[in-house]
Amino acid sequence: MKSSAGPDASPLPGPVRTCIGCRQRAAKRELLRVTAGSDPTTGQPVVWPDPGGAAPGRGAHLHPTSGCYDLAVRRRAFPRALRLAQGSGGQGLSTAPVSEYVAALTIDPTASIN
Repeated sequence: MKSSAGPDASPLPGPVRTCIGCRQRAAKRELLRVTAGSDPTTGQPVVWPDPGGAAPGRGAHLHPTSGCYDLAVRRRAFPRALRLAQGSGGQGLSTAPVSEYVAALTIDPTASIN
């Protein structure tokens, strides 16, 4: 017997995740996974896009749009979702690689990014 989460819960195919930007639930395949790491040149903490979803460590999910990215930055969702200690005033964590990835998808959604 199947159970449902509620009368208005619509079943999505496959795993479901929540976007850290807009807080909407979506199928995992529709979202971009991001992980925390460090910049190889500076050693500073950085949020990296993980489109394949195979990077080790804790991840968070985001719609690959500039709107959801901007919301996540404004809400300071990256350090919270990735459970990172944040310096004073929210300084120190770079999300530039994710911004560049999302911008590249917006320009040409069929382009392959490595």
